[in-house]
Amino acid sequence: MNYLNVENISKSYGELTLFQDISFSVHKDQKIAFVAKNGSGKTSILNMLAGFDNPDSGNIVFRKDVKISFLPQEPVLNPDLTVEESIFDVENDTLKIIKNYEQALLNPEDEEVYQRAFEAMDSNNAWDFETQYKQILSKLKLDNLEQKVSTMSGGQKKRLSLANALINKPDLLILDEPTNHLDLEMIEWLEAFFAKENITLFMVTHDRYFLERVCNEIIELDHGKMYNYKGNYSYYLEKKEARISQFETETNKAKQLYKKELGWMRKQPKARTTKSKSRIDDFTEIKHKAHQRRKDHVVELELNMERLGSKIIEFHKVSKAFKDKKILDQFEYNFQKSDRIGIIGKNGTGKSTFLNILTGTTQPDSGKVITGDTIKFGYYTQNGITPKPNQKVIDILKEFGDYIPLKKGRTISAQQLLERFLFDRKKQYDFVEKLSGGERKRLYLCTVLIQNPNFLILDEPTNDLDIVTLNVLEDFLLDFPGCLMVVSHDRYFMDKIVDHLFVFRGNGVIEDFPGNYSDFRAYDGSKDPKPELKSASKETVKEKQSWKKDNNNTLSYNEQKEYKNLESKIKSLEFDKTELEKKFLDPELNQDDILKLSDKVQKVIDKIDEKEMRWMELTEKLES
Repeated sequence: MNYLNVENISKSYGELTLFQDISFSVHKDQKIAFVAKNGSGKTSILNMLAGFDNPDSGNIVFRKDVKISFLPQEPVLNPDLTVEESIFDVENDTLKIIKNYEQALLNPEDEEVYQRAFEAMDSNNAWDFETQYKQILSKLKLDNLEQKVSTMSGGQKKRLSLANALINKPDLLILDEPTNHLDLEMIEWLEAFFAKENITLFMVTHDRYFLERVCNEIIELDHGKMYNYKGNYSYYLEKKEARISQFETETNKAKQLYKKELGWMRKQPKARTTKSKSRIDDFTEIKHKAHQRRKDHVVELELNMERLGSKIIEFHKVSKAFKDKKILDQFEYNFQKSDRIGIIGKNGTGKSTFLNILTGTTQPDSGKVITGDTIKFGYYTQNGITPKPNQKVIDILKEFGDYIPLKKGRTISAQQLLERFLFDRKKQYDFVEKLSGGERKRLYLCTVLIQNPNFLILDEPTNDLDIVTLNVLEDFLLDFPGCLMVVSHDRYFMDKIVDHLFVFRGNGVIEDFPGNYSDFRAYDGSKDPKPELKSASKETVKEKQSWKKDNNNTLSYNEQKEYKNLESKIKSLEFDKTELEKKFLDPELNQDDILKLSDKVQKVIDKIDEKEMRWMELTEKLES
């Protein structure tokens, strides 16, 4: 089933042409990743598909009544709403039924309203939906439903936008960098969720493991042309390499033919015959092919950075806490030459605080951090750059340095460094405000590198960078001779760059793990397997389905439907009971409040008992 067709669309901003005459389509159950360099128009295309922008020419044709949800890079939320109000502030009939049911729970004295709400949940099969949406909120750590959007961090807003997109159950889900601001646990849950769900996706993401495990098709915009690859990221890499190899072979052949035809053309043939006219016309095409070249850049630098001394950085029994929250607890570590350390852990466990203590911008509560005399930090933070009005790309970089010294007395200039990180000479003289978000991050990275540090710290360097730039950065870092410390949720990047990990467990616990991220997941998974709730429920469904074959005449059709829905209802009621019981912890509750809460809890318990009894009756009937 076709959901949309993109037909020969083009987009320009002034003299800058982003793309021209590109076409593709999206069909039901496809999971498509859209790959292109920063500044190629990826976000513009997503905005067009979501209805927030229009192409200069061409058409985007949607199937009638197709339901679309869009997750932008920067969330668009009403700051005056709470988390719960934001979730219910969408056009979704099932969510309205769930909202009515939850409001009825808060007024148990009105039994008629509660009964109507409960029956609506039954008749609309809303129990499974409610269980799933609460599971999504739990996995995305959106536990405080009363929190105002205006008080949320950027990461929390991204997770709330993602929750809204998933809960709305669209036919087509359009995602712009869905893994940004998510910790590794959330990314892996989202990856498993998309891999299992029958949901149609069109996304832009730099997360290559996510591409590998979720997507079944990749569309690439490369040098103004669209290429389709019917497979995952590994398949895409293989076929792209074959395509480039074929391109180079054809270009070489064209060059040989061009030389031959050029000699003929220089004889100034008179175009008297049809054959010679055709040959002259073909010459223009041959010349075009012969002069084609790919503008891919490979970083191959032998940096001549300042020498690291025998003493690099030493942590001696370092502790740090914010009120009751421990970040470091008697932490000790002596950095060695060529250390390549990755930092992983859930959001809020203190990773950025640790980096600030390392660089001296935050002081520990106790213990000592001793830094060697020759250490020169290069610190790429999540804040980015703040350009002055009308400042050009090259001017930003030259504020930090004119060149990087290389071995054997050579240097690489600011212009050359920008070229290596995919800013051509024309782009270098563009105003910074014209750059895309990813291009700004790439420029910021260059400002850190041109200072020629010998201890490089990268805090989430892969956010908003395209895959082409990531490959360039990885090549650079693999050749980097100094100490390297990386905080990243990009598992592919971590596997390629680091050789051991600091695992932030929270409450001041930091483990030093000797291996990369995949090694750690294999170790941690074998030590403490955590099966997905959804997969467990699928197994339960399979067990329930098995009786259909063996006990065809045991339960009526309506009883079979009831039996299938009872587990979801019980699970949802248990969740309601837990949420109500949490309210007893409020120290400001008076006696009347406690009595009302007790009534509400008892009513839910009665419903649970009733459903469990019915479930047991049907189970006994099956087993008889």
